[in-house]
Amino acid sequence: MINFNGTILPNSESDIINRAFSYGDALFDTMLCQRGKLVFSEEHYFRLLAGMRQLRMDIPMFFTQQFWEKEILKTLESNSLTTARIRTTVFRNSEGFYLPLSNQIGFIIQTQAVTPIISDTFQIGIYKDHTVGTNSLDNIKTTHRLINVLASIYAQENHLDTCILLNHRKQIVGGIHTNLFAVFGTIIKTPALSEGCINGIIRQKIIQLISKESDLKIIETEITPFDLQLADEIFLTNSILGIQPVYGYKKKNFKSNIANYLANKLEKLY
Repeated sequence: MINFNGTILPNSESDIINRAFSYGDALFDTMLCQRGKLVFSEEHYFRLLAGMRQLRMDIPMFFTQQFWEKEILKTLESNSLTTARIRTTVFRNSEGFYLPLSNQIGFIIQTQAVTPIISDTFQIGIYKDHTVGTNSLDNIKTTHRLINVLASIYAQENHLDTCILLNHRKQIVGGIHTNLFAVFGTIIKTPALSEGCINGIIRQKIIQLISKESDLKIIETEITPFDLQLADEIFLTNSILGIQPVYGYKKKNFKSNIANYLANKLEKLY
């Protein structure tokens, strides 16, 4: 028996007794369904599998891309949704303390109606209270997101649309829930994975798109907070928004020409 908010419940009746809650022993993926179509589902599926392997989870034979997509569509249908944000959380479904008794998995699929809206007044700031690590686990969307939570609260308190996270070397990692790109003339820079950023699907797509442009160059590298003030443009990316141009940082205002150009290219891939 456990005490849950003052009520004594059997362990079997509580959804909180799992390793995702107790130890953050889980990862998740967020994907967009647009008018009934799962956007870049293959890329999301293989990124999810790569994360599961890195966390040493057993991947069951039945957990194929076809099975996963079928379960997502079943969930969307049950909620009468055709355009939605889809979150798949995979957790190690085992008892034990730090050492799990098995590496078998469980999963949860959640869907939420969404209408992606690109802001034309998007303002950012830097969150400095806590920093992100730079090992390979930081490239995975694990459920250990306390820094993102605190940064979101900071952004709200300071009337910002989002905050930029830093790693322990004080270099840019990305936004709270986005990857970051900075434009310097014809050169576009984005934090390398070694800086601790999430290996975002839209980040991958944007890098591929820029690589095909003869008059643009993409560089995965270190970016400092000072570099942001020197940039001609800054834009953020994730699977729900696609590309969100940044219009203000401190006292500087930015253009959005390259961001809008790439957004049109990205939309064609959808």
